[in-house]
Amino acid sequence: METGKPLISILMAVYNPRLDWLREQLESLETQTYPNLRLYIRDDCSPAVALDEIEDCVRACIQSFPYEIKRNERNLGSNLTFEQLTQEAEGTYFAYCDQDDIWLPEKLEVLQTELVNSGARLVCSDMYIIDGNGRQVADSITKIRRHHKFRSGSGLTDTLWYSNFASGCALLVRAETAKSAVPFNPYMYYDHYITLFAANEGIVVSMDRPLIRHREHGENQSSTMQGVVDRESYIRLRVDTVVEAVRWLSVSFPAPEELKGILDVGLIWMEARQKYLQGDRSRAGIIWNYRRFSPMASLFELMMPFLPDCLFKLALWASKHNYI
Repeated sequence: METGKPLISILMAVYNPRLDWLREQLESLETQTYPNLRLYIRDDCSPAVALDEIEDCVRACIQSFPYEIKRNERNLGSNLTFEQLTQEAEGTYFAYCDQDDIWLPEKLEVLQTELVNSGARLVCSDMYIIDGNGRQVADSITKIRRHHKFRSGSGLTDTLWYSNFASGCALLVRAETAKSAVPFNPYMYYDHYITLFAANEGIVVSMDRPLIRHREHGENQSSTMQGVVDRESYIRLRVDTVVEAVRWLSVSFPAPEELKGILDVGLIWMEARQKYLQGDRSRAGIIWNYRRFSPMASLFELMMPFLPDCLFKLALWASKHNYI
């Protein structure tokens, strides 16, 4: 192992992993060209896969760098598990890792070089998309998520508070930035919050080069509209949770005054959406006036109370399949 390079720690949260997919992921970590790695794994109390099975899989696949495996005392969910990993890991950079993707061998080397050359706090890459059988279905995340727009530079917090472009499995972040972001916003996905935090500190860079094969198999926690099956779940997951996320940011996020002003206005828009869908139609004007935050969501939700179930389900299907 080359010690002249700074340490990259790979942080992996696992829960009921399919062992064949986990093996593919671990084998892709083993073949990374970056020479100074450490792997931290936390099992979130998997009920169907024994810790011994996970340990055996790791032992068989990882030979070139040290690793440690721990099990949560209780089920925490992925956000809190990644938060715990962030707190306990050592190293100069952190790379967050899912249990079912496949990393290209050069992934960490390319991201670390870009991070050093750009002076960024965080850098992310594009991704190939594969299905549950490992077949490639897209050569970019933007091909399956219509509204996914990569951005680079400074001052990105103006839209990052509600629209993320960096996937945790495809990013590399400076360890001091990730540790400073703890505690994570409990109402946002960890990668969204870390990216927002990094953008608040300085430069964030997106690379249009795919560096992983990301597996989309219908159960991904962060898939578009994941968990939304009807109007009630839409309101709970797409509106109520986002309201709480923005309220948390308004109180707890170390935002400069300019961003605080944007968050205050954004909260007005979010709360208007919430109240409107609860029955207060007088909030329609506020939603329309602030539609710039998300024109599609604003228009859809203004129409939503008047849509018959068949049209609502059709719109939901179209969104999940990247047609709108």
